[in-house]
Amino acid sequence: MAQFPSMVQVTSHPESLRIQGPSVYEDQDERPWVPLVMETGSVLQVRLRQEDIPSAHIVLTSPLPSSMMPWVWVLYPGGRYLDSMCRFWRIVDHVLVDGVEEMHLELLPDPQDS
Repeated sequence: MAQFPSMVQVTSHPESLRIQGPSVYEDQDERPWVPLVMETGSVLQVRLRQEDIPSAHIVLTSPLPSSMMPWVWVLYPGGRYLDSMCRFWRIVDHVLVDGVEEMHLELLPDPQDS
């Protein structure tokens, strides 16, 4: 019989996520997070997965290929992150799935565009 994945909500979010190489962010505890960028309609979303990557595999000189991706996210009150481009991202969910942390962020519309 197939087992369903174990999923638990996480309420303690990284204080910051900083770019460390192509497609790798690092939190304040030096844990690497790998982003997966998704566009659903007109909404930009990012799923970050905390994965142990040997530091030898992180190249520090190249930015992420997408110009829409920030260099840093900083936790902000209200379950949001503020990025290096002064945009807010809502934390859609943050879960532990079979022992692996995954956080789903969604870019909030710019209030000046309304």
